Amino acid sequence: MHETFHWLDVHRIGEELADRFPDQDPLTVTFPALRSMVEQLDGFREQPDHPCNERILEAIQQIWIDEGEA
Repeated sequence: MHETFHWLDVHRIGEELADRFPDQDPLTVTFPALRSMVEQLDGFREQPDHPCNERILEAIQQIWIDEGEA
């Protein structure tokens, strides 16, 4: 069973996206699509006290990019 995570776990989300979508270029993913992709990750649970915003999506996208370059 997967441990749950939420929007503030940007490093975990970026790593999960890199693992799940290795052939996807993060720079071509729109923020609405990125949000949907994150919401579909196993273990992701949105928390009312930590909603998603553009800054969080930018951080996730950058980590995803960095993971792909590693």
